[in-house]
Amino acid sequence: MGKSNQSFVTEFGLSGHPRLELLFFVLIFLMYVVILLGNGTLILISILDPHLHTPMYFFLGNLSFLDICYTTTSIPSTLVSLLSERKTISLSGCAVQMFLGLAMGTTECVLLGMMSFDRYVAICNPLRYPIIMSKDAYVPMAVGSWFAGIVNSAVQTTFVVQLLFCRNNVINHFSCEILAVMKMACADISGNEFIMFVATILFTLMPLLLIIISYSLIISSILKIHSSEGRSKAFSTCSAHLTVVIIFYGTILSMYMKPKSKETFNSDDLDATNKIISMFYGVMTPMMNPLIYSLRNKDVKEAVKHLLNRRFFSK
Repeated sequence: MGKSNQSFVTEFGLSGHPRLELLFFVLIFLMYVVILLGNGTLILISILDPHLHTPMYFFLGNLSFLDICYTTTSIPSTLVSLLSERKTISLSGCAVQMFLGLAMGTTECVLLGMMSFDRYVAICNPLRYPIIMSKDAYVPMAVGSWFAGIVNSAVQTTFVVQLLFCRNNVINHFSCEILAVMKMACADISGNEFIMFVATILFTLMPLLLIIISYSLIISSILKIHSSEGRSKAFSTCSAHLTVVIIFYGTILSMYMKPKSKETFNSDDLDATNKIISMFYGVMTPMMNPLIYSLRNKDVKEAVKHLLNRRFFSK
């Protein structure tokens, strides 16, 4: 593809199977509805319920908003693509999708690190928690997470769109994923790969290191509690976040840290496993987050019941 023909074809690999395309459309649409309802409810109760005006639920509200933004950058266009014969997207449209997707993903990595530090302070230093995690601390932490995501995405997207694309313009993916787009460039992408390597260390592995250190200290502190009831209560305050972290980082690491020996630079297709992992990361994880937090958290359950009762009786 020459530089003058700046358009891509996004393809999930189901064009020859219309029934599968319809099935995927229904499944993804239902998941998207659950994502909007679940995460929207968490945002609403974190704002309306005074009992949830704490750092933990402030971060959780940001996480839910991130999941809504992330899925909205890719799912609607995916649904249209599954039912439409026209599956093209312009380079500018692809750049916007790359920017928003990468910004949301990076922000979520950093935000999960901040949330792990919040859980560490709450469990290991409960008496100092109101001082350490004051509003003057947790609001800048959240803002910093968003800033890191936006800056990282802006830098990487800018360098990618400046590449010369002259190969097959079919992206065998359900959205404009940055690695899939980079593979189609006929220019040297070593600079882009170096930037991505540095960004991965700073915004993915460093937050993961913070999470590992925080939970190592948390587990050590919990094991020192003598009563089983105390240990159970302490673990319940961080089990939901730990579950989300395992799912989120598990899918990311399986996507981007897998060996590349099976892939060649001229390969046009992503293997089926990579597509399924990408689907899980892009749709399943945002759908599961509110379910995990609501099912394992009494405060969230009570807040939802209170919200529903208030709306019911107000009628």
